[in-house]
Amino acid sequence: MSIRTFRITVRGVFADLSTDQRAELLARAPEHDVLHAAFTPDGHLSYDLAARPAFTFRFLASGEAEEDILAATERAEDAAKTWMTERGYGYKNLRCNAEDLSQAPLGKRQRRAAARNA
Repeated sequence: MSIRTFRITVRGVFADLSTDQRAELLARAPEHDVLHAAFTPDGHLSYDLAARPAFTFRFLASGEAEEDILAATERAEDAAKTWMTERGYGYKNLRCNAEDLSQAPLGKRQRRAAARNA
């Protein structure tokens, strides 16, 4: 059985931030800039609090079966909730999106390469 790679995105909105929390997030914004966003096993947080109060966590997970994506998505959501709660940040409207890369359509370059190798 082959290993499947999953990309999981957990999106939400900061809620009820104090002035100090907002200042802390703004001070740390460069390390959480969307231009540096990456899917990682531990999850990568990105936001632009100056523009809007939304945030995104990006997780990279793996599994052996198609059904493993459900458990990976739950773990990602729990990890995002834990990260926010441990730091005392309020949040709302969490939603998850997961993609099994083995099921993703091939891009134009990948289709050309596959055609050459066939």
